[in-house]
Amino acid sequence: MKPNSLEAFYAKFATMPDVAASPAPGAIAEREIGHFNIFRVSDLMRTYPNKPHMTFDRRAFYKLSLIRGRSLVEYADKAVEVERNGLWFASSRVPYRWQPHDLNQTGYFCIFTEDFLLPAKGGVALEELPIFQPGSTPVLEVTDAEYAAVEAIFEKMAEEIASAYTYKYDLLRTYLWELIHRGQKLHPEPAPAPAHSASARVTVLFGELLERQFPLATPQQQLRLRTAKDYADVLAVHVNHLNRVLKDTTGHTTTELIGGRVAQEAKMLLKQTNWTVSEIADSLGFADVAHFCNFFKRQTSLTPGDFRS
Repeated sequence: MKPNSLEAFYAKFATMPDVAASPAPGAIAEREIGHFNIFRVSDLMRTYPNKPHMTFDRRAFYKLSLIRGRSLVEYADKAVEVERNGLWFASSRVPYRWQPHDLNQTGYFCIFTEDFLLPAKGGVALEELPIFQPGSTPVLEVTDAEYAAVEAIFEKMAEEIASAYTYKYDLLRTYLWELIHRGQKLHPEPAPAPAHSASARVTVLFGELLERQFPLATPQQQLRLRTAKDYADVLAVHVNHLNRVLKDTTGHTTTELIGGRVAQEAKMLLKQTNWTVSEIADSLGFADVAHFCNFFKRQTSLTPGDFRS
């Protein structure tokens, strides 16, 4: 799954106005480092009166959405029904799709690249936040009060992007970080404590290394690291030390953590691609289909065929 580009996004929604009423939908794209734009959901619904069609895919940019209305959000191998108010966070690492159940949808969404936040990044990286981690819960049901608080931030961004203020992009970065951190505070999984100890640092480095193996874009792409020893060698530690550290800090062995992440990727590929089971098995580093099927059944209690159907 190669991420869809910003150009592809604007080509698809070329007739939908952005809130800045720019002369062209992407006119604000390159005024500074990176890209940022904001849209009203009501404009999207008016532009596509038969409900917008969104493909299940990865995008080459981040997207934050505040939606009021009944809809379905699919991401990775999961699906979440939003009954009234939804706030969701999407990155280029996880494929997703939003499917409104009707035209009664309001709210805002903004799109941006990681480069847009670099000038104000400070000591935190987007991909380190739990809300952007694969396997997290990026779709949040919010109360009316929480919706109003988040909506106020979007409205400040909408007002600022249409202004002629010289330093508006610095202000927009501040509003965007406020929005991200408000979502993180609402997130059910707390942010991890800073990695001060040597063991904590090894755990963080292992987690980052594990995530960099995914997602798999084509059946020809294969996992570069597959075993506990593979990871230990890259981290320059003995495999027994890595196992001990991860067991102490996470409660799981290296093999269990690798297996869980491989199983998550397998479920996503089975559900959201037309790759054959053989192609998935090969891409995930299994010697043959039988080994993959046995692994998948141990992880999920289902065969790959049963899970896919």
